Amino acid sequence: MSTGNNVRIKYLSQDEAIAIDQELFTTYAFSVDQLMELAGLSCAQAIYSLYEKGEVLVIAGPGNNGGDGLVCARHLKLFGFSPIILYPKPSKSELMTRLVTQTKFMGIPYVEEIPSDLSKFSLIVDGIFGFSFRPPIREPFGLILRKLAQSNIPIFSIDIPSGWDVEKGPPAADEVPCLKPDALISLTAPKQCAKFFEGRAHILGGRFVPGELAKKYELQLPEYKGSDGILNLSDS
Repeated sequence: MSTGNNVRIKYLSQDEAIAIDQELFTTYAFSVDQLMELAGLSCAQAIYSLYEKGEVLVIAGPGNNGGDGLVCARHLKLFGFSPIILYPKPSKSELMTRLVTQTKFMGIPYVEEIPSDLSKFSLIVDGIFGFSFRPPIREPFGLILRKLAQSNIPIFSIDIPSGWDVEKGPPAADEVPCLKPDALISLTAPKQCAKFFEGRAHILGGRFVPGELAKKYELQLPEYKGSDGILNLSDS
């Protein structure tokens, strides 16, 4: 993809995405919760820029993608949305436990299973699987993906549309339910599957990449505007 300033942004393989994350945590001394907070805030800012306020179902997986979703829900609440969280397989990590506590003190309700009727939601946030995902998909996530694939509610996917191959994109029809998100936010840099995204808005978020790291991996990231934490690549 070429951006407005004629920069051809790089799409990352799964191995590259994992390697960049590891360098951020080691060489560049970022902490997981630090990057998760910035990523989740970027998600909420993107949603605020694209959608009217309303009830939002945030579906969080057990890994870091789910953590981004929990942070996103907290910021959505502060932005005037009404988030509800589905977190079917809670992680026992201290970080994720703290994120859950924070959302509960913000008055954000939780549901234990995906509602049979999704019509009251104006948006669904897909924070189930991230770029480290590898099949098979275990329940209840298979059921959740089937429900989402059958729904007409707009889906906002965090980094990777859940169930997609990180590099090859949408699954074959007979593999797993195929999500077709309305919007996708790519964190740090787009992954190769983003080439197959056909929704209305592809957002770049996670404005925390050190220049030397971007240079090493030839990310060719476009310039964000002013103090913005997100950039709509679909406008380029």
